[in-house]
Amino acid sequence: MITPKEIREQCLRWWKDVLLSACSSTLYFPKEINRIGKVSSKDILKNLSVYKDSIQLLQSYSKENRKFGYKLILVNRQFDKIGKQQVPEKIIIESIDDYLRITGKEKEFETFLRNYSLIIQELPILNEWIKVNPTKLIEHESWVDTLKVCNYFLANPKPNLYIRQLPMDIHTKYIYENERVIRSLLEFLIPDNINQSGLKFEKRFNLKYVEPLIRIRYLDKRLVPIETATDVSLTLSEFNQFYCHCDNIFVAENLMNFLTLPYLTKTIAIWSGGGFNVSYLKDVGWLKRKQFYYWGDIDAQGFQILNQFRTYFPNTIAVMMDEETLLSFSSAKGQPTTNQSLPRLREDELKLYNHLRQNNIRLEQEKITQIFAEEKITKIFRHRAAAG
Repeated sequence: MITPKEIREQCLRWWKDVLLSACSSTLYFPKEINRIGKVSSKDILKNLSVYKDSIQLLQSYSKENRKFGYKLILVNRQFDKIGKQQVPEKIIIESIDDYLRITGKEKEFETFLRNYSLIIQELPILNEWIKVNPTKLIEHESWVDTLKVCNYFLANPKPNLYIRQLPMDIHTKYIYENERVIRSLLEFLIPDNINQSGLKFEKRFNLKYVEPLIRIRYLDKRLVPIETATDVSLTLSEFNQFYCHCDNIFVAENLMNFLTLPYLTKTIAIWSGGGFNVSYLKDVGWLKRKQFYYWGDIDAQGFQILNQFRTYFPNTIAVMMDEETLLSFSSAKGQPTTNQSLPRLREDELKLYNHLRQNNIRLEQEKITQIFAEEKITKIFRHRAAAG
């Protein structure tokens, strides 16, 4: 048989529909709870005193006893062996007030009505958004400032400003602190002005943001566009518009290795922050026609990055990521890693990757001496030049 706690739980399942009925000014109550549990003579015979206590508990929490809550309708039923007994026939929530007292949602409902009135008065177009997100009107309280953001983007769907620059009377961190609800609102309000290629809030909604910096070293000074600028940094968007008449591009995992790369003809070096930040380069169109060389740590993660890099630039040649280099220097314990499918590795690279992963071995780039590195790099480039 149903209990007062289960009645409350059933009522809480109606919460979203109750809020929606308030939006449309339709009556949701009275409403009957259908699943109250069938009572059989076997149930009563099993423990008559417990059954009577259950009936008494239902009555004590009913509207007849507490002046609010659910209406309990009991009927007399005749049972074999135990005779006439009262059983619940219906449980009815008669009004919104009763519902709110049962669920303890009075303050939340007041908040919902207050915010609903504010939103509809300011931006009635959001009524359809509210139908999908009614509880957001309670979970999110600062609607006055949020509506300022909505109105601004409706009038300026492509601001091309930093968030801090937006001419709104809100504190500078407000959008960051309330990003989830604001993102949802803007997706609804300005769907035709969203940058679909962006997941980051600023990029998606046409705002400026702190872009990654791509650092470039000209390893062949004949390529330098300005005589004194052999080491320059560009934002990612600037780098997309950039072009260099080089044949080769050298990418190093470690910054110091990047800074100490030797002279290489028709070559520039790029550093995008190390590690998996090589992903910044994947959509840069002018890079697709270049020959890449990648120098990473000799560990499982290093080969995972190499595999990832080759998904962007399939012709990438690995530099000093081989058994000879590993055996030439003292390695250390690496970070444990799970096995991954790395289809872009060559057979010898995959063999070394499995050895490193299974034995938790790591040789960091900076452990390789400068003399060894320069000899290896020069040899690779001479071999490539002879083959070409």
